[in-house]
Amino acid sequence: MTKGFYNLTSGMLSQSRRLDVVSNNMTNLATPGYKSELYTDSTFQEVMMSLVGNKEKSGAQEIGTESYILAPNELYVDYAQGVLEETGLVLDFAIEGDGFFAIQTEDGVEYTRNGSFSLDAEGYLVLPDHGRVLGADGQPIQLTTDDIRADGTGRIYTQDGGYYLGQLGVFTFADNAQLVKNPSGLFGDNGQAAAPAAAQIHWKWVEGSNVDMIEEMSTMITAERALQSAAQILKLYDELLTKATTEVGRM
Repeated sequence: MTKGFYNLTSGMLSQSRRLDVVSNNMTNLATPGYKSELYTDSTFQEVMMSLVGNKEKSGAQEIGTESYILAPNELYVDYAQGVLEETGLVLDFAIEGDGFFAIQTEDGVEYTRNGSFSLDAEGYLVLPDHGRVLGADGQPIQLTTDDIRADGTGRIYTQDGGYYLGQLGVFTFADNAQLVKNPSGLFGDNGQAAAPAAAQIHWKWVEGSNVDMIEEMSTMITAERALQSAAQILKLYDELLTKATTEVGRM
């Protein structure tokens, strides 16, 4: 009986967490460069097997009896390319292919696919609310004007082409799965070395979110039904346990 309480409660917590992730994805549907997240869970036994195994996960020994209690496992980020959208705004840039823009934030250099930039009071190219955009040389890009044009490599010139202002830095990593998504929504390198990328840059375009609304809605409905079912069964368990204890007490 008590095992049922554990199973149902852990299932409810897991589905609640899944709904939180889906809600965050849907909230960022219109956020340029946003990469959707996928929540996964595993049984308690599977988590224990992973913990007791060696680094290669070989030679792990089974502990105790089989358990279906769910435990939080991991959030996966989908780095698939989003749809490129033309905006006509002169400070918008989109990356086609692998790579990230580098932003100098208060917490160090972080990376993003969001190329919806603007200028700060000193004329530096910035990602609003985050920090200055870094160039291919790793230094902030100072434009002083938005009367510019840019080519497919991210080189930026004055509108008449007479003066070179800088080149957007686009960087890649050996394994995107090792990047860490920070609370800011940008990615930390997690100790990986950033390498220059030869990606195509689209001026006056941005990359849209890669969130699939239909898939998110389907996941949300499934999670809500599972949560409701678990709550109803948990209520029956509680009523049954209460009845059992009161009747046993009378005997």
